[in-house]
Amino acid sequence: MGGCVGRSRMDVRGSDRGSTRTFFFLSGRNEPLKKERPKWKSEYPMTEGQLRSKRDEFWDTAPAFDGRKEIWDALRAAALAAECNDLELAQAIVDGACITLPHGSLTESYDELGNRYQLPVYTLAPPVNLITETSNESKVSESTQKPAQPPPSRQEFQLRVRLSTGKDVRLTASIADPIAELKKQLEEQEDIDVTRQRWFFSGKLLTDKTRLQDAKIQKDFVVQVIVNVNAPILVN
Repeated sequence: MGGCVGRSRMDVRGSDRGSTRTFFFLSGRNEPLKKERPKWKSEYPMTEGQLRSKRDEFWDTAPAFDGRKEIWDALRAAALAAECNDLELAQAIVDGACITLPHGSLTESYDELGNRYQLPVYTLAPPVNLITETSNESKVSESTQKPAQPPPSRQEFQLRVRLSTGKDVRLTASIADPIAELKKQLEEQEDIDVTRQRWFFSGKLLTDKTRLQDAKIQKDFVVQVIVNVNAPILVN
């Protein structure tokens, strides 16, 4: 993406269901992304699965809001990076997309055309009353599910991977493939070193040992990959 245009004060007017909107884009009002994440409490105790579903619902419908799809995609990638405490990567994504943060937070931002973007707090941080599974419950659940699972299938399909650069890539995969194997395939196809890849699905980081069937990823789903351009390449 080319360089950002100079910041200036603009009045951007448009129609929103018959009403007139006015956005003020103030010169010099661009703060660096702050480390602090918003703290909030859900109206009811929320599980991790419910939080993922709520986030997915927002991001799936966000491009239908005002603004540009590529900016929504960049904000989603930046939000994932910030939640993983990689503030440097999040800031690089924001800067690369020419996004302005008047308050140093992803809750409110503007693109270089003056369009306003607002992210709800649940896309940036989990609630303080989030319900998490205990390790014992997870082990019991895994042990009870393993006998019922069919043997891994090698039936292949085209997996859609969306890079933080905005590019969509198709990889040949099966539900039994681990993320580490798919990282190598992406490296061969797009020349992106595996050490610079971080894979996410439904807002959750996928480890190298995670298989697609473990994360319940199917062929029609989209996996997010954040590419860290500043990460050093490890040489054996």
